[in-house]
Amino acid sequence: MSSTPNDQASLKPSAVLTGDIVGSRELGGSEITEIFQTLERCAVTQAAWFDAPLNFTRHRGDGWQVVVNHSQYALRSAIAFRAALRGLGAGYDSYIGIAAGPIDTYGTDLNAETSEVFARSGAALEDLKTHSTPRMAHADPGPYNAATILADHLVQSWTTVQAQTVAAVLAPDAPATHAQIAERLGKSRQAVTKALKAAGFDHLNLALATLERDQSP
Repeated sequence: MSSTPNDQASLKPSAVLTGDIVGSRELGGSEITEIFQTLERCAVTQAAWFDAPLNFTRHRGDGWQVVVNHSQYALRSAIAFRAALRGLGAGYDSYIGIAAGPIDTYGTDLNAETSEVFARSGAALEDLKTHSTPRMAHADPGPYNAATILADHLVQSWTTVQAQTVAAVLAPDAPATHAQIAERLGKSRQAVTKALKAAGFDHLNLALATLERDQSP
């Protein structure tokens, strides 16, 4: 299938995230279904953040891929997907390889895409899975990948409640207030504040904002 033009992505610095579900062979069919429904819902939420669809595409049974049309938000996007999964419970997670670069056009089915940035994202994922510790990495060596590896350490430490709470405040421009999160999750404001502090969210969000500001076009 040939790619169709996407004016919002045309020649802009974009990012591709390529993921694989962690431990998928040990999960049942209903669990895999729940995982992919959760990832799709997260992609829809992020489409509102970036004012463009991410074209969430499932591939190879337990794999998935999206396009983020603002490359500076790639790490925030990856963290949001992982927070959504880890919010389902212990043992739910995804490896994610990230690559950034200009994309001229792309279709709604990302399985059909073969341009360099898609290939680099897939290669980053495959390289990542040969290591025992990190579960996400950036294809470009240097500060962004260093930040990605450190963010991964935080994400892997989150409890289910911490992941659910972080997922509710990751919107880059207009994050929900603690009161709104508390109402949404059926918890007290104090519980929300405690969960975010334990998750290291203030430091994580400051790091993300710094990266995003420095990489803005």
